[in-house]
Amino acid sequence: MSRYRGPRQKKINRLGSLPGLTSKQPRVKKDPRAEKDPRNPSRAKKKSQYRIRLEEKQKLRFHYGLTERQLLKYVRIAGKAKGPTGQVLLQLLEMRLDNTLFRLGMASTIPQARQLVNHRHILVNNRIVDIPSYRCKPRDIISAREKEKSRALIQNYLDSSAKNQKALPDHLILNHR
Repeated sequence: MSRYRGPRQKKINRLGSLPGLTSKQPRVKKDPRAEKDPRNPSRAKKKSQYRIRLEEKQKLRFHYGLTERQLLKYVRIAGKAKGPTGQVLLQLLEMRLDNTLFRLGMASTIPQARQLVNHRHILVNNRIVDIPSYRCKPRDIISAREKEKSRALIQNYLDSSAKNQKALPDHLILNHR
Protein backbone atom coordinates (compact mmCIF):
# COMPACT_ATOMS: atom_id res chain seq x y z
CA MET A 1 0.00 0.00 0.00
CA SER A 2 1.21 3.44 -0.78
CA ARG A 3 1.27 6.59 1.29
CA TYR A 4 0.44 10.02 -0.08
CA ARG A 5 3.79 11.58 -0.90
CA GLY A 6 2.65 14.62 -2.85
CA PRO A 7 2.78 18.29 -1.86
CA ARG A 8 1.41 18.64 1.65
CA GLN A 9 0.92 22.41 1.56
CA LYS A 10 -1.56 22.08 -1.33
CA LYS A 11 -3.64 19.64 0.72
CA ILE A 12 -3.56 21.98 3.71
CA ASN A 13 -4.58 24.97 1.59
CA ARG A 14 -7.50 23.03 0.11
CA LEU A 15 -8.75 21.20 3.21
CA GLY A 16 -7.73 23.52 6.05
CA SER A 17 -5.43 22.85 9.00
CA LEU A 18 -4.27 19.21 9.32
CA PRO A 19 -2.07 19.04 12.44
CA GLY A 20 -1.33 15.34 11.95
CA LEU A 21 0.08 15.90 8.47
CA THR A 22 2.34 18.88 9.16
CA SER A 23 2.77 21.72 11.62
CA LYS A 24 2.37 24.37 8.90
CA GLN A 25 -0.80 26.45 8.67
CA PRO A 26 -2.89 27.02 5.52
CA ARG A 27 -2.22 30.13 3.47
CA VAL A 28 -5.16 32.50 3.24
CA LYS A 29 -5.68 33.74 -0.30
CA LYS A 30 -8.20 36.35 -1.31
CA ASP A 31 -10.47 35.33 -4.15
CA PRO A 32 -9.94 37.89 -6.95
CA ARG A 33 -13.42 37.18 -8.37
CA ALA A 34 -15.09 38.10 -5.09
CA GLU A 35 -13.38 41.51 -5.03
CA LYS A 36 -14.52 42.48 -8.53
CA ASP A 37 -18.26 42.38 -7.89
CA PRO A 38 -19.24 42.24 -4.22
CA ARG A 39 -22.91 43.03 -5.10
CA ASN A 40 -23.30 39.78 -7.04
CA PRO A 41 -23.25 36.92 -4.52
CA SER A 42 -24.17 34.38 -7.20
CA ARG A 43 -20.47 34.03 -8.05
CA ALA A 44 -19.84 32.24 -4.76
CA LYS A 45 -21.40 28.81 -5.30
CA LYS A 46 -22.86 26.85 -2.45
CA LYS A 47 -21.02 23.62 -1.68
CA SER A 48 -22.98 20.48 -2.47
CA GLN A 49 -23.55 17.80 0.16
CA TYR A 50 -21.33 15.48 -1.86
CA ARG A 51 -18.45 17.97 -1.80
CA ILE A 52 -18.83 18.60 1.94
CA ARG A 53 -18.73 14.87 2.72
CA LEU A 54 -15.84 14.28 0.33
CA GLU A 55 -13.78 17.05 1.94
CA GLU A 56 -14.45 15.66 5.42
CA LYS A 57 -13.42 12.17 4.29
CA GLN A 58 -10.25 13.58 2.70
CA LYS A 59 -9.45 15.46 5.94
CA LEU A 60 -9.66 12.17 7.84
CA ARG A 61 -7.50 10.38 5.28
CA PHE A 62 -4.73 12.96 5.16
CA HIS A 63 -4.75 13.76 8.88
CA TYR A 64 -4.34 10.10 9.89
CA GLY A 65 -2.20 9.15 6.85
CA LEU A 66 -4.55 6.43 5.60
CA THR A 67 -5.22 4.99 2.16
CA GLU A 68 -8.75 4.67 0.78
CA ARG A 69 -8.73 0.95 1.49
CA GLN A 70 -7.60 1.37 5.11
CA LEU A 71 -10.25 4.02 5.76
CA LEU A 72 -12.95 1.83 4.19
CA LYS A 73 -11.89 -1.05 6.43
CA TYR A 74 -12.18 1.16 9.53
CA VAL A 75 -15.62 2.41 8.39
CA ARG A 76 -16.84 -1.18 8.00
CA ILE A 77 -15.55 -2.14 11.46
CA ALA A 78 -17.18 0.97 12.95
CA GLY A 79 -20.46 0.16 11.20
CA LYS A 80 -20.57 -3.31 12.76
CA ALA A 81 -19.72 -2.05 16.26
CA LYS A 82 -22.29 -0.86 18.78
CA GLY A 83 -22.79 2.87 19.05
CA PRO A 84 -22.76 5.79 16.61
CA THR A 85 -20.64 4.87 13.58
CA GLY A 86 -18.85 8.22 13.36
CA GLN A 87 -17.87 8.21 17.01
CA VAL A 88 -16.67 4.59 16.87
CA LEU A 89 -14.67 5.39 13.70
CA LEU A 90 -12.86 8.24 15.45
CA GLN A 91 -12.16 6.01 18.46
CA LEU A 92 -10.63 3.35 16.19
CA LEU A 93 -8.45 5.94 14.45
CA GLU A 94 -7.33 7.50 17.74
CA MET A 95 -6.30 4.08 19.09
CA ARG A 96 -3.71 3.56 16.34
CA LEU A 97 -0.11 3.47 17.62
CA ASP A 98 1.16 6.19 15.27
CA ASN A 99 -1.64 8.54 16.34
CA THR A 100 -1.11 7.74 20.03
CA LEU A 101 2.59 8.67 19.71
CA PHE A 102 1.58 11.92 18.00
CA ARG A 103 -0.92 12.74 20.77
CA LEU A 104 1.67 11.97 23.47
CA GLY A 105 4.10 14.41 21.84
CA MET A 106 6.68 11.72 21.03
CA ALA A 107 6.50 12.90 17.39
CA SER A 108 5.55 16.26 15.90
CA THR A 109 3.47 14.74 13.07
CA ILE A 110 1.80 11.41 12.37
CA PRO A 111 4.19 10.60 9.47
CA GLN A 112 7.07 11.18 11.90
CA ALA A 113 5.41 8.84 14.40
CA ARG A 114 5.02 6.22 11.64
CA GLN A 115 8.74 6.48 10.95
CA LEU A 116 9.59 6.01 14.64
CA VAL A 117 7.47 2.85 14.70
CA ASN A 118 8.82 1.50 11.39
CA HIS A 119 12.42 2.04 12.52
CA ARG A 120 11.69 -0.02 15.64
CA HIS A 121 12.27 2.73 18.21
CA ILE A 122 8.99 1.99 20.06
CA LEU A 123 8.06 -0.72 22.56
CA VAL A 124 4.49 -1.60 23.52
CA ASN A 125 4.33 -3.62 26.75
CA ASN A 126 8.12 -4.21 26.48
CA ARG A 127 7.85 -5.71 22.97
CA ILE A 128 9.03 -4.07 19.77
CA VAL A 129 6.11 -3.12 17.57
CA ASP A 130 6.89 -2.03 14.02
CA ILE A 131 3.33 -1.72 12.71
CA PRO A 132 2.01 1.88 12.79
CA SER A 133 -1.61 0.70 12.56
CA TYR A 134 -1.25 -1.42 15.72
CA ARG A 135 -4.39 -0.88 17.79
CA CYS A 136 -3.44 0.22 21.30
CA LYS A 137 -5.56 -1.03 24.16
CA PRO A 138 -6.30 0.60 27.50
CA ARG A 139 -3.45 0.13 29.99
CA ASP A 140 -0.86 -0.48 27.24
CA ILE A 141 2.57 0.86 28.19
CA ILE A 142 4.31 2.62 25.31
CA SER A 143 8.00 3.34 25.75
CA ALA A 144 11.19 4.04 23.84
CA ARG A 145 13.66 1.28 23.17
CA GLU A 146 16.63 0.95 25.53
CA LYS A 147 19.08 2.13 22.85
CA GLU A 148 20.60 5.54 23.51
CA LYS A 149 19.73 6.72 19.99
CA SER A 150 16.05 5.86 20.42
CA ARG A 151 15.84 7.52 23.84
CA ALA A 152 17.60 10.69 22.65
CA LEU A 153 15.39 10.94 19.57
CA ILE A 154 12.14 10.66 21.50
CA GLN A 155 13.36 12.94 24.30
CA ASN A 156 14.13 15.58 21.66
CA TYR A 157 10.55 15.33 20.32
CA LEU A 158 9.10 15.47 23.84
CA ASP A 159 11.13 18.61 24.62
CA SER A 160 9.97 20.32 21.42
CA SER A 161 6.32 19.41 22.09
CA ALA A 162 6.65 20.83 25.62
CA LYS A 163 7.77 24.14 24.08
CA ASN A 164 4.71 24.15 21.80
CA GLN A 165 2.43 23.62 24.84
CA LYS A 166 0.55 20.78 23.17
CA ALA A 167 -2.25 19.67 25.51
CA LEU A 168 -2.33 15.98 26.37
CA PRO A 169 -5.72 14.25 25.88
CA ASP A 170 -7.48 13.08 29.04
CA HIS A 171 -7.28 9.38 28.16
CA LEU A 172 -3.45 9.40 27.88
CA ILE A 173 -0.84 9.60 30.65
CA LEU A 174 2.79 10.54 30.00
CA ASN A 175 5.52 9.57 32.49
CA HIS A 176 8.98 11.04 31.87
CA ARG A 177 11.90 8.85 32.90
